[in-house]
Amino acid sequence: MLTLSCQEQLLPGEDLESKWDFATAAGYDAIELRGKGDLALRLRLPQLRRAAANGVVMRTVCVDMLHFFGAFDADLRADAVRQLRSQLSVIAELGGLGAMTPASYGMFSRRLPPFEPPRGEAEDREVLLAGLAELGEHAAAEGVTLFLEPLNRYEDHMVNRLEQAAGLIDELGLSSVRIGADTYHMNIEEDRPAEAVARFADYIGHVQVSDSNRLQPGAGHLDWPAVLTALATIGYTGDVALESRLRGDPADAVASVPAFLRAQAGFTRAG
Repeated sequence: MLTLSCQEQLLPGEDLESKWDFATAAGYDAIELRGKGDLALRLRLPQLRRAAANGVVMRTVCVDMLHFFGAFDADLRADAVRQLRSQLSVIAELGGLGAMTPASYGMFSRRLPPFEPPRGEAEDREVLLAGLAELGEHAAAEGVTLFLEPLNRYEDHMVNRLEQAAGLIDELGLSSVRIGADTYHMNIEEDRPAEAVARFADYIGHVQVSDSNRLQPGAGHLDWPAVLTALATIGYTGDVALESRLRGDPADAVASVPAFLRAQAGFTRAG
């Protein structure tokens, strides 16, 4: 069975309860929260607790900040870790699964001038392992998971492929850190996305979906039957979360995704 969630900002509605009504009617099973900076998710706890009491299912949070734990600046790295620790604690309190983050976003790309980053690969790895260790230990203490998301080469210069994320996880040795795979980035970086899913099956803990053009599934050319069949074959039981831009009427676009994805490989709704 395919368990689907939708990021909260994509759902119509003035509050989480109304967004949840739309989500469940469309065929989603959960809402993925967005974790903004300045401890914004923790400041939302009264709202989140009320929503949970009203039956809203919130299993994951995706970081939405201006800097990340792989930043060049030490103070920015420390702040990103502090923010993520808080997000992991909040999602744990809500009974969720974990938080998803890239190493960085838009910080540097070797594909664009000046091509050479101000920090070498060995230093990059040292910074990433230190951040992942602190976050992974905190996640383990909270009973949740940190999902490391590889981004494409134009958005991050450090972790682009599932193989790279798996290598960090192996060196780290913490079961509380897994891969958060995103089909848009995989479409750019993986030679064969479905084969990458199969190869790194033991590492994948969360999946986000959008099509080859970053629009909703069905609006591009990604081979959805292959990817979804691969997830089914490896026995993946985590969430598949919609994170995309939208073409057409936004509400109609969001509502179209569950039926489209479940039709690709004969999935039925979870629950």
